[in-house]
Amino acid sequence: MSIRTPPTLLKLAAKRLLSGQASAIAALEYLPAELFPYLFVMAYRGGRRPQLLKALAQAWPFTVLPLGVLMQRPPDHAPTRAAGLKAVFDALDVLLAQEEEDGEEEEQQEEEQELEEEELEREEQEEGLHPEGMSNLQRLYLPHINVLAEEEEDEEQEEERERQEQEEQRSFSQFLSQMLRLRHLWALYMRSPSFLPGRLDQMLRCLQTPLDKLCLTHCQQLTQSDLTHLFQCPNLRQLKILHLFGLGLEDFSEPLRALLEAVASTLQDLGLDKCGMADSQVEAILPALSRCHQLRFFSISMNNFPVATMKKLLRHTTGLRSLEFEMYPIPLECYRTQGTVNQERLVLIQAELTGILRELGQPRTIQLATRHLRHRKFYELAFS
Repeated sequence: MSIRTPPTLLKLAAKRLLSGQASAIAALEYLPAELFPYLFVMAYRGGRRPQLLKALAQAWPFTVLPLGVLMQRPPDHAPTRAAGLKAVFDALDVLLAQEEEDGEEEEQQEEEQELEEEELEREEQEEGLHPEGMSNLQRLYLPHINVLAEEEEDEEQEEERERQEQEEQRSFSQFLSQMLRLRHLWALYMRSPSFLPGRLDQMLRCLQTPLDKLCLTHCQQLTQSDLTHLFQCPNLRQLKILHLFGLGLEDFSEPLRALLEAVASTLQDLGLDKCGMADSQVEAILPALSRCHQLRFFSISMNNFPVATMKKLLRHTTGLRSLEFEMYPIPLECYRTQGTVNQERLVLIQAELTGILRELGQPRTIQLATRHLRHRKFYELAFS
């Protein structure tokens, strides 16, 4: 009779954490480093946990992130392998984007690179995960894993893509049939529907009556044709509320300006948050914005433009006497190179903008918001 070795407390703890992906992600910052290797292996082998894999890679407490385990499943698990690799690569993209210059000499950097490559090779040879002597992950070397994953995934990815397209077309057809029956529709909300890109014009043609409210959120995949039809749609000419969040409007300032001109007499609430708008896009819509005299709420946060553009916005909106609340992004000059807010610089710019409000002589309630939604902070800008 064989005797099975009981699992260690670390393995039991990791297994317990994996019972809930959301709670496991929330607990990562409180976990001991020794748990990470077990969680990483078990999350991958369990399948269907890409968000946890991504979070583990981002919070990885060691220098080396051994990806050999992701290549050890048999060929029939290629989709699981690809999903795991993609989650880890997405995490690494975030880490690399946040990496700061360390100021060390080139010779020292090359020595560190050689040491890390040797350590990674040793980890893969031993097929083990050892936390001793490691610090926070800084670099990762991927000489061939991407290529292998692509070779194994091509055929299955194509089949999966065809299946998804068929499902999307069925969903969209069903959606259109329902839209045609909505003869009293006045408000439309859409949050990243997968079937929408390339088909928005078909949906807009199904509108039976003019809309009062339109909210599009996280629709980054909309095509140029989609946005052109959106801004030219005749049933959007009486909008009272227009919220666009997470749309790429970098090349659509003129169509947006035309829509704002069309709804200037009715628009009461305008949100253009996280739409890729810089100073040139803002300048294009300023004349139309200044004619929206019914506007009560205006938000254009999580965009990137300098304090000079902020000043123009404040001056062009000063004649909008119905405005009750405004939200703007913290100007670019307030950010350090690593993306954090320079508080001293922010205080100076707040004082400068408050001076403009005082000069304009109109009491206003304004907030400045940081650019990242997850850890968003707000700063008051007031004159009364």
